[in-house]
Amino acid sequence: MAKRKLRGGMVGGGIGAFIGPVHRMAATLDNEAEYVAGAFSRDPKKSKKSGEELGIDPSRTYATYEEMAAKEAKLPADQRIDFVSIVTPNNGHFPASKTFLEAGISVICDKPMTTTLKDAKTLQKLVKKSGLVFALTHNYSGYPMVKEARNWVRSGKLGKINKVVVEYPQGWMSGMINTPGNSIGMWRMDPEIAGGSCCMGDLGTHCENLVRYITGLEIDEVCAELTAFVKGNRLEDDGNVLVRYKGGARGILYASQISAGEENPLAIRVYGTKMGLEWRQEDPNYLYLKDPAGLQTRFSKGNSNLSQEAQAAARLIWGHPDGYIEAFANIYREAFKGIRAVIAGKKLPECDHPDADDGVIGVAFIDALLASNKSKAKWTRMKT
Repeated sequence: MAKRKLRGGMVGGGIGAFIGPVHRMAATLDNEAEYVAGAFSRDPKKSKKSGEELGIDPSRTYATYEEMAAKEAKLPADQRIDFVSIVTPNNGHFPASKTFLEAGISVICDKPMTTTLKDAKTLQKLVKKSGLVFALTHNYSGYPMVKEARNWVRSGKLGKINKVVVEYPQGWMSGMINTPGNSIGMWRMDPEIAGGSCCMGDLGTHCENLVRYITGLEIDEVCAELTAFVKGNRLEDDGNVLVRYKGGARGILYASQISAGEENPLAIRVYGTKMGLEWRQEDPNYLYLKDPAGLQTRFSKGNSNLSQEAQAAARLIWGHPDGYIEAFANIYREAFKGIRAVIAGKKLPECDHPDADDGVIGVAFIDALLASNKSKAKWTRMKT
């Protein structure tokens, strides 16, 4: 019997959205899934129009995600959606994810998982109880050379990890005037929607996840300085963090939205007792190995001697770059393995994607930064 396409739904991501189309491209890249339902906006008219543009059956374009979850769950098994993509602003992640999990539908959600640690832990428990798939789209873990970097650390090539430097500067908010209608930034600056953090919730959580994915290091304490440089911004647009990891390693983490001229140069450097490595998101198909004598070796995602995980994540032959969408699609491809197991009534397999546990750690990281920034003592233990 031929493998059928999985049926997906989407909450958010309607007309004018950035991340919604990214999810739709990523989920359908391998021809494993198609979107057949959605509640694409809090505005029912906009949701309906978005559904029309996407070719969704009008009867399955919903005014609210609550209506969508309830009606989809009642459809016959050969018609209802198998998963839902949650691509709303931050404050919509928890209620929508909770609603669909309770309706028996697997969830793929944008980060951060929730705006509070309490909600994150509630969702974590619900995911474990449900036996369903919950994937969190920290998409940078999907790059082939990030997987190779993880393999290097796991195999001991770098030795014991002593230091990590990770940075994610952007410049889109530099000099920006906060005016109504700025669709890119306005909701990220509103604590009622974004939660307690803007820059670190958006970018810093990617840094934290990338370090942990590659090195396995767990944060013990942080010392953070968060600043709002843009006049009138209620949340920070820049953050600098010193990190103490369990086991003795030390780290520097920097994220910014006011670094003028920067686009999306997420980068990480990891230094061990034997070797160092470096990976840069704007040039993602190369990974650099550095030895103490100063020799630097560049590894390409086309190398035949890469780990099996890295080779499996590379979709194109050497000389042809895998990029942002392909990395995103790797998250979906791994999640689909679990979703197909759920449909077949089988035990969930090991899947290489961020999950609810990662989500809890990400929210705990934000909480620790906010607490450190307010504290006179500064060094603050991260509690999960």
